[in-house]
Amino acid sequence: MAHHRIMYLEIKNGPQAGEARIRRVTFSKSGRSIYYQGQRFASLNGRGHKANYFEVATKIQYWISGPKKDGTDRLYGERVPIHIDTDVQEEYWTTIRQLPEMTGTLIRNR
Repeated sequence: MAHHRIMYLEIKNGPQAGEARIRRVTFSKSGRSIYYQGQRFASLNGRGHKANYFEVATKIQYWISGPKKDGTDRLYGERVPIHIDTDVQEEYWTTIRQLPEMTGTLIRNR
């Protein structure tokens, strides 16, 4: 059975920090593929450079991981905004970050 989870996704298509988002994804039954709004991400099985998944249709590489309680999600700690999908922002701020006063905030600046 597939399951849903809030995850951190960062594009890794160059040397600089790429666009990053906190969003709810669906894992395949095997857990080897991740789905989000019609996109399929497959594991690089340790073969990626600063990436662990790639988007199957475009071959763009991503770093995908569970969001961290302390907000240090970026792979190398870059201070670039992280967008939070509206459908997960309340759960993200209250359950994961334990900062309910931040509910309603859709962009993290660090």
